[in-house]
Amino acid sequence: MYGGDEAVISGHAALGLHGYALSSTKSDILLLIPQNRHRRNFSFVTVERSWRVPEPVHKGTLRIAPVARSLLDAGRRTSRTDDCRALFSAALQRGDVTVDHLAGELADGSSRGTAVPRKVIQELVDDAHSVAEIEAQKLYSTSDLPPMVHNRDVEDSSRTWIARPDGWLDSVALAWEIDSFAHHLSARDHEATMRRRAVMQRHGIIVVTHLPRQIRHEPSTVLADLAAAYRQGLERPRPDVRVR
Repeated sequence: MYGGDEAVISGHAALGLHGYALSSTKSDILLLIPQNRHRRNFSFVTVERSWRVPEPVHKGTLRIAPVARSLLDAGRRTSRTDDCRALFSAALQRGDVTVDHLAGELADGSSRGTAVPRKVIQELVDDAHSVAEIEAQKLYSTSDLPPMVHNRDVEDSSRTWIARPDGWLDSVALAWEIDSFAHHLSARDHEATMRRRAVMQRHGIIVVTHLPRQIRHEPSTVLADLAAAYRQGLERPRPDVRVR
Protein backbone atom coordinates (compact mmCIF):
# COMPACT_ATOMS: atom_id res chain seq x y z
CA MET A 1 0.00 0.00 0.00
CA TYR A 2 2.77 2.42 0.87
CA GLY A 3 4.97 1.69 -2.13
CA GLY A 4 2.30 1.55 -4.80
CA ASP A 5 1.17 -1.10 -7.26
CA GLU A 6 4.67 -1.64 -8.69
CA ALA A 7 6.46 -1.97 -5.35
CA VAL A 8 8.16 -5.26 -4.49
CA ILE A 9 9.30 -6.54 -1.09
CA SER A 10 12.91 -7.79 -1.07
CA GLY A 11 15.74 -8.58 1.33
CA HIS A 12 15.16 -10.48 4.55
CA ALA A 13 11.43 -9.77 4.57
CA ALA A 14 11.05 -11.49 1.21
CA LEU A 15 13.32 -14.36 2.23
CA GLY A 16 11.21 -14.94 5.32
CA LEU A 17 8.19 -15.29 3.04
CA HIS A 18 10.17 -17.68 0.85
CA GLY A 19 10.61 -19.86 3.95
CA TYR A 20 14.10 -18.92 5.16
CA ALA A 21 14.27 -19.30 8.92
CA LEU A 22 17.42 -17.17 9.14
CA SER A 23 15.44 -14.19 7.81
CA SER A 24 12.04 -14.78 9.38
CA THR A 25 13.03 -13.05 12.63
CA LYS A 26 14.02 -9.78 10.94
CA SER A 27 11.54 -6.99 11.53
CA ASP A 28 12.60 -4.46 8.90
CA ILE A 29 11.14 -4.45 5.40
CA LEU A 30 13.01 -3.50 2.24
CA LEU A 31 10.70 -2.06 -0.39
CA LEU A 32 11.84 -1.73 -4.01
CA ILE A 33 10.09 0.90 -6.11
CA PRO A 34 10.69 2.12 -9.69
CA GLN A 35 13.35 4.79 -10.16
CA ASN A 36 10.75 7.38 -11.19
CA ARG A 37 8.73 6.96 -7.98
CA HIS A 38 9.43 8.70 -4.69
CA ARG A 39 8.81 7.39 -1.18
CA ARG A 40 10.65 8.10 2.06
CA ASN A 41 11.93 5.57 4.53
CA PHE A 42 9.37 5.32 7.28
CA SER A 43 9.50 3.43 10.58
CA PHE A 44 10.41 -0.20 9.81
CA VAL A 45 10.24 0.31 6.02
CA THR A 46 13.39 1.05 3.99
CA VAL A 47 12.64 2.24 0.46
CA GLU A 48 15.08 1.73 -2.39
CA ARG A 49 14.53 3.18 -5.86
CA SER A 50 15.72 0.83 -8.59
CA TRP A 51 15.97 0.61 -12.36
CA ARG A 52 15.73 -3.15 -11.91
CA VAL A 53 12.55 -3.79 -9.98
CA PRO A 54 12.19 -7.54 -10.54
CA GLU A 55 9.17 -9.44 -11.78
CA PRO A 56 7.50 -10.32 -8.47
CA VAL A 57 6.60 -13.66 -6.97
CA HIS A 58 3.14 -13.50 -5.43
CA LYS A 59 2.61 -14.74 -1.89
CA GLY A 60 -1.06 -14.17 -1.23
CA THR A 61 -1.59 -10.45 -1.74
CA LEU A 62 2.11 -9.65 -1.34
CA ARG A 63 4.53 -9.00 -4.18
CA ILE A 64 8.02 -10.26 -3.29
CA ALA A 65 11.33 -10.43 -5.16
CA PRO A 66 12.68 -13.77 -6.43
CA VAL A 67 15.12 -15.59 -4.17
CA ALA A 68 18.35 -14.52 -5.94
CA ARG A 69 17.45 -10.81 -5.82
CA SER A 70 16.25 -11.10 -2.23
CA LEU A 71 19.52 -12.78 -1.23
CA LEU A 72 21.69 -10.08 -2.79
CA ASP A 73 19.58 -7.29 -1.31
CA ALA A 74 19.86 -8.93 2.11
CA GLY A 75 23.57 -9.55 1.62
CA ARG A 76 24.23 -5.92 0.75
CA ARG A 77 22.83 -5.03 4.16
CA THR A 78 24.82 -7.66 6.07
CA SER A 79 28.02 -6.52 7.76
CA ARG A 80 29.22 -9.94 8.95
CA THR A 81 30.73 -12.30 6.38
CA ASP A 82 29.66 -15.38 8.36
CA ASP A 83 26.03 -14.24 8.36
CA CYS A 84 26.06 -13.64 4.61
CA ARG A 85 27.80 -16.97 4.00
CA ALA A 86 25.16 -18.80 6.05
CA LEU A 87 22.37 -17.08 4.13
CA PHE A 88 23.77 -17.90 0.69
CA SER A 89 24.66 -21.45 1.76
CA ALA A 90 21.09 -22.11 2.88
CA ALA A 91 19.79 -21.08 -0.56
CA LEU A 92 22.34 -23.27 -2.36
CA GLN A 93 21.54 -26.24 -0.15
CA ARG A 94 17.83 -25.85 -0.87
CA GLY A 95 18.53 -25.68 -4.58
CA ASP A 96 16.74 -22.34 -4.93
CA VAL A 97 19.72 -20.73 -6.68
CA THR A 98 23.09 -21.62 -8.17
CA VAL A 99 26.40 -19.83 -7.74
CA ASP A 100 25.94 -18.51 -11.28
CA HIS A 101 22.57 -17.01 -10.32
CA LEU A 102 24.17 -15.18 -7.41
CA ALA A 103 27.14 -14.00 -9.46
CA GLY A 104 24.83 -12.75 -12.23
CA GLU A 105 22.62 -10.88 -9.79
CA LEU A 106 25.71 -9.33 -8.20
CA ALA A 107 27.01 -8.20 -11.59
CA ASP A 108 23.68 -6.74 -12.73
CA GLY A 109 22.70 -5.03 -9.50
CA SER A 110 23.75 -1.98 -7.56
CA SER A 111 27.36 -1.83 -6.40
CA ARG A 112 26.42 -0.25 -3.08
CA GLY A 113 27.20 -2.43 -0.07
CA THR A 114 28.48 -5.33 -2.16
CA ALA A 115 31.83 -5.90 -0.40
CA VAL A 116 30.56 -8.71 1.85
CA PRO A 117 28.39 -10.58 -0.69
CA ARG A 118 31.13 -10.18 -3.31
CA LYS A 119 33.63 -11.83 -0.96
CA VAL A 120 31.25 -14.71 -0.19
CA ILE A 121 30.39 -15.31 -3.86
CA GLN A 122 34.10 -15.29 -4.73
CA GLU A 123 34.62 -18.02 -2.13
CA LEU A 124 31.91 -20.06 -3.83
CA VAL A 125 33.35 -19.48 -7.31
CA ASP A 126 36.86 -20.55 -6.25
CA ASP A 127 36.47 -24.31 -6.55
CA ALA A 128 39.00 -26.95 -5.50
CA HIS A 129 40.56 -27.22 -8.94
CA SER A 130 41.67 -23.62 -9.05
CA VAL A 131 42.60 -21.43 -6.11
CA ALA A 132 42.08 -23.90 -3.25
CA GLU A 133 43.98 -26.72 -4.95
CA ILE A 134 46.92 -24.47 -5.78
CA GLU A 135 47.05 -23.40 -2.13
CA ALA A 136 46.94 -27.06 -1.08
CA GLN A 137 49.86 -27.94 -3.35
CA LYS A 138 51.91 -25.03 -2.00
CA LEU A 139 51.17 -26.10 1.57
CA TYR A 140 52.13 -29.71 0.89
CA SER A 141 55.47 -28.60 -0.56
CA THR A 142 56.41 -27.27 2.89
CA SER A 143 56.05 -30.73 4.47
CA ASP A 144 58.72 -33.41 4.92
CA LEU A 145 56.53 -36.03 3.23
CA PRO A 146 57.45 -37.72 -0.09
CA PRO A 147 56.51 -35.91 -3.32
CA MET A 148 52.83 -35.98 -4.22
CA VAL A 149 51.32 -35.99 -7.72
CA HIS A 150 48.05 -34.23 -8.47
CA ASN A 151 44.95 -34.98 -10.55
CA ARG A 152 46.17 -38.36 -11.75
CA ASP A 153 43.92 -41.32 -12.60
CA VAL A 154 44.25 -44.30 -10.25
CA GLU A 155 43.35 -47.85 -11.35
CA ASP A 156 43.28 -51.33 -9.84
CA SER A 157 45.26 -54.40 -10.90
CA SER A 158 42.83 -55.13 -13.74
CA ARG A 159 43.33 -51.58 -15.06
CA THR A 160 39.82 -50.56 -14.01
CA TRP A 161 39.58 -46.86 -13.23
CA ILE A 162 38.98 -46.06 -9.56
CA ALA A 163 39.17 -42.29 -9.12
CA ARG A 164 41.09 -39.12 -9.92
CA PRO A 165 41.99 -37.65 -6.51
CA ASP A 166 43.26 -34.12 -6.07
CA GLY A 167 46.49 -35.46 -4.59
CA TRP A 168 48.10 -38.92 -4.70
CA LEU A 169 50.96 -40.25 -2.56
CA ASP A 170 51.89 -43.39 -4.46
CA SER A 171 54.31 -45.03 -2.03
CA VAL A 172 51.49 -45.67 0.47
CA ALA A 173 48.43 -45.37 -1.85
CA LEU A 174 47.09 -42.26 -0.14
CA ALA A 175 44.53 -39.96 -1.77
CA TRP A 176 44.09 -36.33 -0.72
CA GLU A 177 40.74 -34.74 -1.51
CA ILE A 178 40.01 -31.01 -1.26
CA ASP A 179 36.24 -30.81 -0.80
CA SER A 180 35.23 -27.61 -2.53
CA PHE A 181 32.45 -25.84 -0.63
CA ALA A 182 30.84 -24.58 -3.81
CA HIS A 183 30.46 -27.99 -5.41
CA HIS A 184 29.39 -30.13 -2.48
CA LEU A 185 26.28 -28.38 -1.23
CA SER A 186 23.51 -30.25 -3.01
CA ALA A 187 22.40 -33.72 -1.93
CA ARG A 188 23.42 -35.12 -5.32
CA ASP A 189 26.94 -33.68 -5.15
CA HIS A 190 27.35 -34.88 -1.58
CA GLU A 191 26.23 -38.40 -2.56
CA ALA A 192 28.68 -38.47 -5.49
CA THR A 193 31.51 -37.45 -3.18
CA MET A 194 30.62 -40.16 -0.67
CA ARG A 195 30.42 -42.81 -3.39
CA ARG A 196 33.81 -41.87 -4.85
CA ARG A 197 35.37 -41.94 -1.40
CA ALA A 198 33.82 -45.32 -0.62
CA VAL A 199 35.19 -46.82 -3.86
CA MET A 200 38.70 -45.68 -3.00
CA GLN A 201 38.47 -47.01 0.55
CA ARG A 202 37.09 -50.32 -0.73
CA HIS A 203 40.32 -50.72 -2.70
CA GLY A 204 42.37 -50.11 0.44
CA ILE A 205 43.27 -46.52 -0.39
CA ILE A 206 43.70 -44.15 2.56
CA VAL A 207 41.60 -41.04 1.91
CA VAL A 208 42.34 -37.71 3.63
CA THR A 209 39.91 -34.84 3.07
CA HIS A 210 40.09 -31.14 3.88
CA LEU A 211 38.09 -28.03 3.11
CA PRO A 212 39.63 -25.02 1.34
CA ARG A 213 39.09 -23.00 4.52
CA GLN A 214 41.22 -25.48 6.47
CA ILE A 215 44.02 -25.17 3.91
CA ARG A 216 44.05 -21.41 4.40
CA HIS A 217 43.45 -21.10 8.13
CA GLU A 218 44.58 -24.39 9.72
CA PRO A 219 47.74 -25.34 7.79
CA SER A 220 49.47 -27.03 10.74
CA THR A 221 46.43 -29.24 11.36
CA VAL A 222 46.24 -30.18 7.67
CA LEU A 223 49.92 -31.18 7.59
CA ALA A 224 49.53 -33.15 10.83
CA ASP A 225 46.58 -35.05 9.34
CA LEU A 226 48.58 -35.94 6.24
CA ALA A 227 51.61 -37.03 8.26
CA ALA A 228 49.45 -39.27 10.45
CA ALA A 229 47.81 -40.82 7.40
CA TYR A 230 51.23 -41.43 5.82
CA ARG A 231 52.44 -43.26 8.94
CA GLN A 232 49.24 -45.31 8.87
CA GLY A 233 49.97 -46.21 5.25
CA LEU A 234 53.47 -47.43 6.12
CA GLU A 235 52.04 -49.80 8.74
CA ARG A 236 49.72 -51.69 6.39
CA PRO A 237 50.39 -53.69 3.20
CA ARG A 238 50.14 -51.45 0.17
CA PRO A 239 47.03 -52.27 -1.89
CA ASP A 240 47.42 -53.35 -5.52
CA VAL A 241 46.52 -50.02 -7.11
CA ARG A 242 48.56 -47.72 -9.31
CA VAL A 243 48.62 -44.45 -11.21
CA ARG A 244 47.41 -44.92 -14.78
